[in-house]
Amino acid sequence: MTMAWGCLLGFAVTIPLTFGWIAFTLKQGTTSIYVANAFGFPVLQFPLHSFLAFLIFHVLDWASFAVIFGVGILMYRRITNPGLIATQTFRDDWLPLVLLMAIAVTGLGLTLDYERLKGSVHQFMAITHELTVILFLVWLPFGKLFHIVQRPMQVGVDLYRRLGAEGEQAVCPHTGEAYATAMHIEDLKTVTRQLGFDYTRADGSSHLDLSPRGKRAALARAHSKARQESGGYFG
Repeated sequence: MTMAWGCLLGFAVTIPLTFGWIAFTLKQGTTSIYVANAFGFPVLQFPLHSFLAFLIFHVLDWASFAVIFGVGILMYRRITNPGLIATQTFRDDWLPLVLLMAIAVTGLGLTLDYERLKGSVHQFMAITHELTVILFLVWLPFGKLFHIVQRPMQVGVDLYRRLGAEGEQAVCPHTGEAYATAMHIEDLKTVTRQLGFDYTRADGSSHLDLSPRGKRAALARAHSKARQESGGYFG
């Protein structure tokens, strides 16, 4: 849980900051009052050297401590648990932990540098931290941590299917049988047109109205017609 909440807190902070959804500015006419802005609107102001400022400006450090604690527990289990030792692989089980630990440790290294080392190793720490984050993001789609994105999408797909099942069903004009939800077929038509593929026929119907069985029958008819027009069905 500490690893999961640490990761969620880190993403919840870095993504809005990266896209400029959240920004911190000095209050006009002052040099010690900070204003937190969300989507350009001021939502909170606080003194620069207050305890609240300390908590806010170190929020990624708290996330890093949580990740380190959680990853440490998981690493210890993977070293001592016989069942995990027998089944684990480096790519699927150790690599995500190593990457998360590296991101958290190098992130704390940045704080250590500007608070205790006067920025003397800032360039090294910044590049190291950026490199670990880039490696993590490149590896993300190919590893277990893709579940962060995959699971919410699966929930969305399940809700979409349930909603479609309660509504009108698409009936294949060839077989006369329902084969999908009407909402799904209409969405499919919209998406394919946006991608540059328009399957609309001259009579206003669409090739996408056909079920898989209907599409196979349409393809067979097209082949038969082409062979008939060529003068021979074989050869």
